[in-house]
Amino acid sequence: MNSECLFCRIVAGELPSTVVHETETTFAFRDLHPQAKTHILIVPRAHFTDAVDLATRQPELLTDITLAAGQIAEHEGLAQPGYRLVFNTGRDAGQTVFHVHMHLLGGEQLGHFGAP
Repeated sequence: MNSECLFCRIVAGELPSTVVHETETTFAFRDLHPQAKTHILIVPRAHFTDAVDLATRQPELLTDITLAAGQIAEHEGLAQPGYRLVFNTGRDAGQTVFHVHMHLLGGEQLGHFGAP
């Protein structure tokens, strides 16, 4: 755990969150500033800076996060009609918390992806 990391503190229960799913290796909670009707963040319990750091150091956790996303999407009723999974890597991509996290977005028709 990185004591200065917002998401590490959420996973540790030091900060409040609306938890939607937990496994031994993953933790998922609702985004405080949702960008879609359903917006859930899925993080590994261990601290990794971004998706490349995670894939390099512990690639099996990338699978765990993706499988958790599928289970959450099913539970939230998003499997059909669909949902979006996103990793932002770096400031220019919009990453504001440097603890890798996958965004699960859905619950409505999502617009085209990319710059406006």
